[in-house]
Amino acid sequence: MARLADAPGSGHTGCRRMICLAAGAVLVPLLGNTLTLAWTHSVEKILWEEDWRRTPQGLVIDEARVRGSGAGMEPPPEARLKDGVWSWKPGIPPQREVVLRRSGATADWRICRERRCRPLGEVVPGDADPVVMTACDQP
Repeated sequence: MARLADAPGSGHTGCRRMICLAAGAVLVPLLGNTLTLAWTHSVEKILWEEDWRRTPQGLVIDEARVRGSGAGMEPPPEARLKDGVWSWKPGIPPQREVVLRRSGATADWRICRERRCRPLGEVVPGDADPVVMTACDQP
């Protein structure tokens, strides 16, 4: 079973560092250190995406993208519009974990890697809530 990453500088070596999803007792390593979270806004029905990367400091969001604007989805002033998509780098510090909640009232989160997306329910149990994205190591 994978575990949370050791602290930077701890001297721990020989492990594959990746992003994992934890849902209850289930821990799913995603075999990579980058992914895109995608979802459709519950009111505006507009696609939102965030590119996440694992670093020694934690999970970092490299870019956010939204294909429009509306209720609670206004791009920040630094966002740039290209081909109908607003994109920007959110100014949040590295995160130890990212909690994904699932209400059942909207389409499920999508996990994307190498331009291929699949619903979160194909990766972890469909009724699991919350699902926690973390940095993990695997021997």
